[in-house]
This record gives sequence, structure tokens and C-alpha cells, in this order.
Amino acid sequence: MIGIAIILILAIYLAFLNPIFRTQKAEEPRSARYDMQMKKLWNAAQTSMRDQKPLRAEKALLTILKFDEKNAAAYNRLGILYAKEQKFDEAIECFEIAQSLDSNPSCLHNVGLIYLETGAYEKAAMAFEQAIELENTVPARYIALAKARERLGQTKAAVDALESAFALDQNTNTLRQILAIHEMTGDTAALADLTARIETQIAKESASKPRQTRRTTTRRTPAKATAARKTNTAVRKPATRRTSTTVRRKQI
Repeated sequence: MIGIAIILILAIYLAFLNPIFRTQKAEEPRSARYDMQMKKLWNAAQTSMRDQKPLRAEKALLTILKFDEKNAAAYNRLGILYAKEQKFDEAIECFEIAQSLDSNPSCLHNVGLIYLETGAYEKAAMAFEQAIELENTVPARYIALAKARERLGQTKAAVDALESAFALDQNTNTLRQILAIHEMTGDTAALADLTARIETQIAKESASKPRQTRRTTTRRTPAKATAARKTNTAVRKPATRRTSTTVRRKQI
């Protein structure tokens, strides 16, 4: 009975467990090769985008997505690539897929920029607002939202977005954009207020810049330098002559 039990255990091991262990051991080197291949593809995509070789970059990114269909970063890069080539439909699709895989404010911001470029201002505003909900500390998101609202004729909402951006960056250019909106609408009271704010901001920026201290160095004029050389020569020559005379007398 004991012998039969041992035979059964060996049979179960050979039939079920041994193939599993063999498969796991066989997959380990494949996983290492997979990681190395993916790294090579990423490097190829980045290098090609930097060297402005879109076809090679696209091929590398599509190969990555062939092996990893849920790679949000690859979809995001592919969307950027299509946007640079003005393939806006493909770019939007890539950004939306990336957003569905990984909730990322950068993807939403990129989608908003494409909608802004193609004239879909309402969709652009919605995308920027969603990006702000996820990340509300980036001034560029509010500035982009202001552009979309301004194109929609919503000047007050545009000014509010720019004020939010200025609260974050304290940039004079942001105030100038608000000033341009008030010039367009002809709001004289707001123009006077913005002009004063811009002057105050410029004065504040100038005061915050470190003052350059000038180093004062004493320079010799040519006349002084010549006189100094003559004085040194006059001091040295008598000493040399006396020494030589004394040496000659001793020799005699």
C-alpha cells in the first residue's frame, strides 16, 4: 500500500506540478528579455522624437502598445506625436485612451489644447476645468482656460481664470493679458485699475532683483607706472654697481 501511494504521488507530481515549475523557470529569462526590449523601444521612441523622425517614433510606440495595450504613457507620447503632425483626431483618441487608463491632468490639458486649436472651445474649456480639478497649482491650466472662455465670449470667466493664474505665478504678463481683455471690452475703470497694478508689480519685481555691486580697483596710470619702474630701476642699479666695484677691488 505504501508503495502504491508513493507511485501515485510521483505520478501527480510528474503530471501537474513538474510542468508548472518548468514553465515558471522558462518564463524568467523571457521576462528579462521583454523588459530589455521595451526599454530599447522607449529609447528609440524618445530619440526619434528628439531628432524629429516621426515615422520611426510612431513605429516604436505602436510596437510598445502591441505588447502592452494598457500603457498610458505610450498613448500619451503617441498623442503628442500626432498633435505635432496636426493629426488632431488621432491625437485626441490617444489622449482619451491614456486618460481612461490613467487619470492624468496632463492628458486632459493636451486634449484641451487640441480642442482649442481646432475651434472646439466648449470642449476645450471642459477639458481644462477637469485638469484643474485634478491639479490646481499650475498657472498654465488657468491661462489655457482663459483663452477658451475668451473665444467663447465669456470675458468675465476669462478674467477670473487669469486672476487665478496670477495668484499662483505673480507674473506681469498675466496682468497684461487681463488688461488686453479690458481694452477689448472698453472697461475704462478696469483699465485704470489694471494699469496701476501692472506698475506696482513692475516696481516690486525691480526691487526684488539683487543689486549689482561694483568692485572698485585702483588702476595705475601710464605715467605712474613708468615712474614706479624708473624708481625701481634707480634703486637697483647703484646696488649692482657698488657690489661689482667691491668685488673688483678685492680681486686686485
